[in-house]
Amino acid sequence: MISNDYPLEIEDLSFKYRSRTELALKHVSLKVAKGEILLIAGASGCGKTTLARCINGLIPRSYKGEITGKIKLHGKEVVDLPLARVSQLVGTVLQDPERQILGTKVLNEVAFGLENLGKSREEIYSTVDEALGRLGISHLRDRETFNLSGGEKQKVALAGVLAMHPALLLLDEPLASLDPASAQDTLSIVRRLANEGMTVLMVEHRVEDVLAINPDRILFMQEGEIRYLGGLEGLEKVVDYHEVKLPARMIMHMAAKDPAPQEVSPLPVVEAGAPPHKLVRFCNVSFGYEQENEVLHGINLDINEGDVIAVLGPNGTGKTTLVKHAIGLLKPRKGQVLVEGKNTHDISVAQIASTLGYVFQSPSHMLFAPTIKDELAFGPSNLKHAPETIEKEVGQALEIVHMSGMEKIAPLSISFGQQKRISIAAVLAMQSKILVMDEPTAGQDYKNYISFMESILQLPSFKAILFITHDVDLAAIYANRVLLVKGGQVVADGTPVEVLSDFDRLRDCRVMPTTLLQANLDLLPKTGRFMRAEALAHVTPLN
Repeated sequence: MISNDYPLEIEDLSFKYRSRTELALKHVSLKVAKGEILLIAGASGCGKTTLARCINGLIPRSYKGEITGKIKLHGKEVVDLPLARVSQLVGTVLQDPERQILGTKVLNEVAFGLENLGKSREEIYSTVDEALGRLGISHLRDRETFNLSGGEKQKVALAGVLAMHPALLLLDEPLASLDPASAQDTLSIVRRLANEGMTVLMVEHRVEDVLAINPDRILFMQEGEIRYLGGLEGLEKVVDYHEVKLPARMIMHMAAKDPAPQEVSPLPVVEAGAPPHKLVRFCNVSFGYEQENEVLHGINLDINEGDVIAVLGPNGTGKTTLVKHAIGLLKPRKGQVLVEGKNTHDISVAQIASTLGYVFQSPSHMLFAPTIKDELAFGPSNLKHAPETIEKEVGQALEIVHMSGMEKIAPLSISFGQQKRISIAAVLAMQSKILVMDEPTAGQDYKNYISFMESILQLPSFKAILFITHDVDLAAIYANRVLLVKGGQVVADGTPVEVLSDFDRLRDCRVMPTTLLQANLDLLPKTGRFMRAEALAHVTPLN
């Protein structure tokens, strides 16, 4: 019998991966109504993605193991439905769009599912244009997917799913690669789809952002179990604010009862008044992937010793392109990039790697070795580090990203969030002078990203750190310098207080102020600097 009230029903679901000894899911039961938005939150490894794989049929078809219990889509058990039918009912957008995009052109990618359904050419074109228009990316229709930014790829993947008109939309970290304004746009679309009757399950670490569209319920998971299922008002009583990033005032209220967090000094503090030691210089750099389209326009920029630089700006504005010039993966069409005084046109990427270590936005661009230990040892070995030194570097890097003991596991068999941490650890092990990270916190729970960022900042091996991020709070807390990039140009360069206080300019660059930023600005006369919510809780008594 088909259930119209509950498109999704889960009864006593448990699952254990074949390669693991412990259960990934334990006795999960829930019903999700038509038109409901269910936010699924919890720390990395709590079972969120495993639950998603069970719902969309990838477990047990692609991920093998022992499964018990029932999952029903419109009253029919998932195990009894062919995967093609499941994919029509459940539209899935993965954490890493690189794993989802197959077409070389955006049009082909969004049309892929419709072609498999045997739709007419006219219907396909009409539906593709509707999906692209809904997400505000019609201008990407004829672009090559390879040249899109991570955020643009995320939107294209979502467009491909929306074109199929699924009854249930399953989003696994859909905001991870999106600039704040695009994230708000996407969430508004999700709310509109739910209002039209679509059921939406959203696995997301950016809880504060999702709360803006008033999800109907929040599912909080720990160690494979449901620990809470209900409205926002009851979440504070059960959630660990160290694991899930909540609105700043909520964290401050909870943290006021605990000891103040230890202060972290950013790496190497440069003596006041000392002339800057320029590690990397951009001198009037311009670049375009296609001859007629320029992406970067006349960039002049120095990376100095002691800099912890956050790069913010819209999707597709040239942030990653800028950074790839620093590591020599791209060469300027005009101007020059100097790494420790040497022109990148004259030195190889391998030579630059001893100065700059780069963590790609997508882990799948980096990971290839059979084991995590081999992955982390590859870079130091190429840089001719001594074997005993490599052993120490690998161990230290794994400790920093909280993955010690996983040396023998295959990197491509673990979750996206864990892969991201391994890609960071692989660069940490190389002991480069400058660490460059593209979206370091994508797929990370609050506890993990706070911990490894603070560990990285205290490492004596780094002379400077640069990270591209859409997380305004990450920039506010850990950077000592913030760059705003828009339209291939640096439109602001200064301290976090200088750059992040101008809300009009932020919004013009599709960067949205957060509750933590506002709380910091409110308390700035007392603190003199930006701090984590846990630290702000001890600055002043809360009303």
